[in-house]
Amino acid sequence: MADANIPQQGDSTPEPQATRPPAASARSDTPEALSLPSFDLTGDQGGASPISLLSDVNLNVTIELGRTRMFVEDVLRLSEGAVVELDKLAGDPVDVYVNDRHVARGEVLVLNDNFCVRINEILSTATESTPAAAA
Repeated sequence: MADANIPQQGDSTPEPQATRPPAASARSDTPEALSLPSFDLTGDQGGASPISLLSDVNLNVTIELGRTRMFVEDVLRLSEGAVVELDKLAGDPVDVYVNDRHVARGEVLVLNDNFCVRINEILSTATESTPAAAA
């Protein structure tokens, strides 16, 4: 009697192969690349760059000439013509804050009877400080 699982000499049909999923130990430790969707702007923006979307956002820009500490009594005695001494000297760079973030230093200029600030140094994130932290 012939075994049913053993092919006979004249049998031409191939025997189906059993497939197993790879063993857990055979997996590589390298993660697969993750494909992310493209966030490019479509033609409805007219080819504008993403930063141009922020061009009409209002920001508070503050120029700090200097600081001082005063007692309430001294503040109450201030009157027209009083002089308040600051912690910076004339000619020292002024601090430029955008939305309370220290972003630059510059020098005060007068142009057509208006005060202006010429930016001399843009600060990196490592050297930034907020006005509250400096007080």
